[in-house]
Amino acid sequence: MDFKIDFKSIYILAKKELMDNIRNKWVIILTIIFTALTLLASYAGSMYSTGWQDLTATIGTMNLFAQYLISVIALILGYSTIIGEIESGSMNSLLSLPIKRYEVLLGKLLGLGSILAISILIGFGFAGIIIGFNVENVNFSEYFIFILASILMGLIFLSIGILISTTLKRRTSAMGTAIFVWFLFAIIWLFIVTAIIIASNAQLLDVNNQGSTPNVEITLPEVYYISEFCNPLSSYSEFINQNIGAIDSSEYSQYITPPPGYINSNSMLISMIIWFIAPLGLAFWRFEKREI
Repeated sequence: MDFKIDFKSIYILAKKELMDNIRNKWVIILTIIFTALTLLASYAGSMYSTGWQDLTATIGTMNLFAQYLISVIALILGYSTIIGEIESGSMNSLLSLPIKRYEVLLGKLLGLGSILAISILIGFGFAGIIIGFNVENVNFSEYFIFILASILMGLIFLSIGILISTTLKRRTSAMGTAIFVWFLFAIIWLFIVTAIIIASNAQLLDVNNQGSTPNVEITLPEVYYISEFCNPLSSYSEFINQNIGAIDSSEYSQYITPPPGYINSNSMLISMIIWFIAPLGLAFWRFEKREI
């Protein structure tokens, strides 16, 4: 197989995807959503104080919202990008041109990824500037890490969506699979991890028994930390926790023992990169083998 890449063809395809979605107002709509949600999280996202929260506190609130919102948007953008064109017949016309199949995928990935990245960067960035004018001691470096990690998380689910689109034979089946994947990682996974913790009888260590109210630490099982690598949303969340201080507002977080050494910023970043590359590689392989 000839793997010589025609960057001009990729650029043309990416530009087409981007312009089509700009005309459909996708970029504008997503940017407004990201901006409004961030401002709302900063101004009204805390139960303990009123008014504007600093960027670190805003990230703590946005962490969960970003996981759910960006992942579902990325899957929506990705699940129909190949199968939709196959069903409409436009893929046959596209492949009749002097263009390779992997160039088609790269062009679509670049175009759709640009939509996500632009929307997240402008939406979160504009909201961050507004927050910065209203609070003191702004840490823009942490906020920038949050934005970049959110873009990478979006690309992960875009990659998964493209894999679904190259694998399934009908658009309705691809849509149903994308919905299941989102529920698996965003909702069902929480119950799986909770069951793991309960089944392993997470150990409670009495640290300092004072009177009738002992102070305890919860030692989570090893399999819990291993599961962090098995879900891209968990890897994203842990990466944010590792890089941005004091964002975990959980009432019980202070009682949980520190994670093992292999749970760190670098390992979570590597996990996210693998989650992006692996589905994309499978999508390339599947699309090359597929009969159109």
